[in-house]
Amino acid sequence: MPSADEVKTRIEAAIPGAHAEVDTADEVHFSALVRAQAFDGLSRVAQHRLVYDVFDGELGGAIHALALKTEVS
Repeated sequence: MPSADEVKTRIEAAIPGAHAEVDTADEVHFSALVRAQAFDGLSRVAQHRLVYDVFDGELGGAIHALALKTEVS
């Protein structure tokens, strides 16, 4: 099971210049606020897709849920 720190590190490594704040109560349900310049000009759906793509194949498994809020930094 990934920790909140591991999820944060993976997001920040995959999206250049991203800053993530990740919380979890049980290490399977996560919430994240992700700020990145890479989101500029993208729809909210496209921003979320960029983050979800970091966890391709893991959502619904080791990461049961990831609630996102994204912002352009």
